Amino acid sequence: MPLIQLDDPDTTLAMLRDSVAALAARADGPATFRRRRAAQGDLDAATWSALAEAGFLALTLPESMGGMGLGDSELTVLAEALGRSLLTEPFANLAVFPTTLLREIDASDAATGLAVDIGSGEAIVPVLWQDARGAAAPLTLSGDRLNGSAHLVPGAVSATGFLVLAEEGGDLALVHLAAGAEGMRVATRPGLDGAVLGQVTLHDTPAATVLARGAGVQAALDAAIATTRMALAAELAGLAARALEITVDYTSNRVQFGKSIASFQAIQHRLVDMWAEAEFACSACANAAIAPAGERAQAILAAKARAGDSATSITRKAIQLHGAMGFTDQCDIGLYLKRAITLNATLGQPEELRLAFLTADRAA
Repeated sequence: MPLIQLDDPDTTLAMLRDSVAALAARADGPATFRRRRAAQGDLDAATWSALAEAGFLALTLPESMGGMGLGDSELTVLAEALGRSLLTEPFANLAVFPTTLLREIDASDAATGLAVDIGSGEAIVPVLWQDARGAAAPLTLSGDRLNGSAHLVPGAVSATGFLVLAEEGGDLALVHLAAGAEGMRVATRPGLDGAVLGQVTLHDTPAATVLARGAGVQAALDAAIATTRMALAAELAGLAARALEITVDYTSNRVQFGKSIASFQAIQHRLVDMWAEAEFACSACANAAIAPAGERAQAILAAKARAGDSATSITRKAIQLHGAMGFTDQCDIGLYLKRAITLNATLGQPEELRLAFLTADRAA
């Protein structure tokens, strides 16, 4: 079955896959999905703690920040394994995004301490930076006061603090706020993948700790977006491959007219199409993971677009091949579709990413 294939001379990647598989066996992704949805929660504390204890939240942080100092290949394999296991905690948004921001800004005791706490699971620090359509929309920093609203915030209820992207006199600033700060209001709405999303509004909120200012913040934001997209692409590829495996198993055991429906030519053609889509997604992710520095940004755009299209297409076809039961909530395959739709929409739909790829290509 499709798998992101990368060189693994010291078996680090194989160990990562095995570690996630062991964690997934305990966590039971589909059951956690349903439990969190029923509780209208934004995070499963036990699963998040398990991810922290395994070192996954600090995977790409340098050792000086309490991390493992690993790179794109390891991140790709880890995210793929999370997708296959349907562990739907917001790993990319709550681990990869904020830690990359903190890693890329100028080093400081405050940034290092916060990164260590995120990696250990002691701190949950969403980033406030998007409007309701997912576009970058910095809040306003005037004097020492923050004002504005941020949408699509994962983990807003469970957060111990927030990283705020703010605009100050035409320059960007990155600010750390504690949860429940003066003038902060948090509203929530249900998300498609079983978790709630937050809207955080600040009104004359004191900017407690300014971590960075100037051009370095934009560079850090660009790096965080790219690396998070890579993780999202790999997670999409993983859940697409697993949805295909589930469907192959189901069609092989479902009998009609005295035969397995997988023996019908029409079903075989559909399964082959799904297999090809999953392979393309895995190949695009592998290419992004090993791309040279000068090609990395475009390779990530291509991988996220390809994996998003593949995952949503495969999971929709999987539901159809499951027949009427595929549309019921008791059937896990529907959860894969909901997760695919959510990840596909995060940090750019495929059409947006392809346009960004063409723009970058023409500028090169």
